[in-house]
Amino acid sequence: MAPDVEMKVDDETKKEEKPEAPAPVPLTPAQIITANIALVERAVSTLEPRFTHRVLRGHNALRRKLDSAILAEVVRNVLSKDVSTRDSLLAYIPDSTAAAESMDVDSAKQQPASDLLPETEAYVRLLVLDFLLDKQHYAQAIELANDTVARVQQLNRRSLDALGARIWFSYGRAYELSGNFDDARPQLLAGQRTASLRRDDETQATLINLLLRNYLAYDLYTQADKLVSKTTFPESAANTQLARHLYYLGRIRAVQLDYTDAHAHLQQAIRRAPSAQTAPGFYQAVHKLSVIVELLMGDIPERNLFRHPVLARALAGYFEIVKAVRAGSLSQFQATLAAHTAQFTADKTYTLILRLRQNVIKTGIRRLSLSYSRISLRDICLKLHLDSEEDAEYIVGKAIRDGVIEGRVVHEAGWMQCDAAKSRGGYGTEVSDVFGRRIAFCLGLHNESVKAMRYPLNAHRKELATAEAAREREKELAKEIVEGEHDGDDDLGDF
Repeated sequence: MAPDVEMKVDDETKKEEKPEAPAPVPLTPAQIITANIALVERAVSTLEPRFTHRVLRGHNALRRKLDSAILAEVVRNVLSKDVSTRDSLLAYIPDSTAAAESMDVDSAKQQPASDLLPETEAYVRLLVLDFLLDKQHYAQAIELANDTVARVQQLNRRSLDALGARIWFSYGRAYELSGNFDDARPQLLAGQRTASLRRDDETQATLINLLLRNYLAYDLYTQADKLVSKTTFPESAANTQLARHLYYLGRIRAVQLDYTDAHAHLQQAIRRAPSAQTAPGFYQAVHKLSVIVELLMGDIPERNLFRHPVLARALAGYFEIVKAVRAGSLSQFQATLAAHTAQFTADKTYTLILRLRQNVIKTGIRRLSLSYSRISLRDICLKLHLDSEEDAEYIVGKAIRDGVIEGRVVHEAGWMQCDAAKSRGGYGTEVSDVFGRRIAFCLGLHNESVKAMRYPLNAHRKELATAEAAREREKELAKEIVEGEHDGDDDLGDF
């Protein structure tokens, strides 16, 4: 019987199995462009910019799949009736004629020039512009970017705001990659003024960030600070633009020695930024600057930060700087700085790291004050690798004045006298007073909390019963009035 039962079970399972649905066929780039054009037209007809934003979110993934043949065919089909625009865009695409004859691709939607929306034309121009940037044809990209920006500004349509902001970004990118970023500054300033007058928040946010990037690329921190003070960043800007803006503010404040504000801006930029896997370059740049700002504030970054899979390799040199600052070793700091000078210069953090030299010296002096009750200035020079005893005396005096160590400099004898009780962390009168104040505060907070929790038992039940009785009485009166049992003239007697 057992074999028969097994056979029946197998037959039933075979009958219950359903054929698997075939996997969906991925869309070709031309089909994706066709769908995107339909979304852009839908955004214009329904006045819903979210459809345009949906197209732009997938733009970076689409541009990796484009080639000359696909792009040329799209331009021919979409701009089939607008001969002048079609021919001008085809001139920018390399090998467009040969590629169109050799490859058969899916055609995009055809529409006559009279029905061609400016938004559709702007989207096709954006595709060609980013294709030129990817192929490193920067001279042609600059020429097309200037033409496209002039076209967008001339139209002045609110439905073009999202595409116009993305075109402005590619405009600045073309000038930056070509090495002529400063030449784009007048046009960026003019575009920012126009966007402010038109209340175009998306374009305004993009242009403010491009201008800040332009100034910081040439170390024009004063001009960047003036731009920040004279403009108001739009509150409705996207998180990506806001994260960039906060990062630029952090760089400006760090150079201006305002490390507290710089650290706050950088932490907000990290929270606002996309995930580390989505935007690893920006994630690394923000953390590089944040590590240096924390060191300049006197804090030591957490060790697990340097173990992050996206940050481990990028922050290798910065981790060596952190170890040198924590150890107070000036020789280790100088060796690390010399070994990673190229990286720090490329990251625009070299000048900030140079400021850490004083922090390293202060840490070294504090370690010496904890180890010795009295040490000569000559020995301090040898241990900290300082130039002369005069420099050592000046640095020790400044550390004493700033409260880094407790002690005094004996100039006649040439040594530093340390206060052993305070320098070694002993519990003196000052520490005991602070400890007593903290205990008193905690006890007072406890007593106030206990007082606040004292209330009569079941007092709330009486209030609930009274309220429930009042509601029942109101229901009875309403019922009597409806049924006619209660007459409003009963109290008037036999009038």
